[in-house]
Amino acid sequence: MLIFNLLLRNVWRHKGRALLTLLGLVIAILAFGLLSTVVGAWYAGAEGSSNARLITRNSISLVFPLPLSHAERIRQTDGVAQISWANWFGGIYKEPKNFFPQFAIHAQSYLDLYPEYRLSEADKTAFLKDRRGAVIGRKIAQTHGLQVGDLMTLKGTIYPGNWEFQVRGIYDGRDPSTDTAQMFFHWEYLNEEAKRRALPRAANTTGVFIAQIAEPARAAEISLAIDALFKNSAFETLTETEKAFQLGFVAMTEAIVLAIQVVSYVVILIILAVMANTMAMTARERIGEYATLKALGFSPLFVAGLVTGESLLLAVIGGLLGAALTFPAAAAFSGSVGTLFPVFEVARDTTVVQLALSVLVGLIAAIIPALRSARIRIVEGLRAI
Repeated sequence: MLIFNLLLRNVWRHKGRALLTLLGLVIAILAFGLLSTVVGAWYAGAEGSSNARLITRNSISLVFPLPLSHAERIRQTDGVAQISWANWFGGIYKEPKNFFPQFAIHAQSYLDLYPEYRLSEADKTAFLKDRRGAVIGRKIAQTHGLQVGDLMTLKGTIYPGNWEFQVRGIYDGRDPSTDTAQMFFHWEYLNEEAKRRALPRAANTTGVFIAQIAEPARAAEISLAIDALFKNSAFETLTETEKAFQLGFVAMTEAIVLAIQVVSYVVILIILAVMANTMAMTARERIGEYATLKALGFSPLFVAGLVTGESLLLAVIGGLLGAALTFPAAAAFSGSVGTLFPVFEVARDTTVVQLALSVLVGLIAAIIPALRSARIRIVEGLRAI
């Protein structure tokens, strides 16, 4: 306890310097936590996906649809337990900045395939009965102030015109990683309206098929079997696990993710340099004190321990404050960006890394000052007084 009090008094001996160094540490640790959370949010879709679901799309590109007739042949493939389909809509709600994914789905089978989307039985029944009904995630409802029964109008981009929907249900996520920033409506409604609006390219087609398999270990085998069904046809397919499908989207922006990761560690290196400079200045100012301690019989190891302990104490305080502030900062950031990041939660691993990095910064910053302090000759140190 005596040693801790000594370290605490030494840390606050120069209050201005200590506060500025502490502020830099807090900002650096906070920035690292937020940037790491952004990277985690980028991969949230892949992390929340299942290896028991396969996604089948057009082998050329996702923008090219597949005929609905593929569904029955995929269903009959050995290993496939259930089949559903979904089609990207790409509408605008009020203004372009209000972006969130919208999918036209085969409602009953799709909801069966995704039990992580928690929807009350009453809302599910109302949605299944209403051809123009829609189900939205909790995050969309909170961001835009929507409730069950409200009307939504989307301006089509891929499918022109204004499309009206009535909110029949709001789903919650089973897990924290579940995406609750999506909208689902009936594929039949899209198909009928596409025919009525003279959009033949959209009639009786869909974007992807989702197949549930009984044995995830056979995912590669079943994927090849499905693709073999349509080989050399006008609509060849590419089948992969849902996680691989999601990671394909992340790969498109991988350079951005890498840049964010690099910046987060550069921030730590900068504060390391600041911390090392602070400890070097502290050690130079106390040469006489360290020489006196050695003259009184304290070992060089004890002197080095004082310098290291002071650096660690300052770094740990900054790390704890920075890690604690990451949670409210992340919540505020998530609220400001709306549905841009469907899942934006500070992971436990992020907090652990923040604290580990703060300790590492404290240790590295103290190495050279501690060695110099331990090697001070008593005569030279007393002469400095």
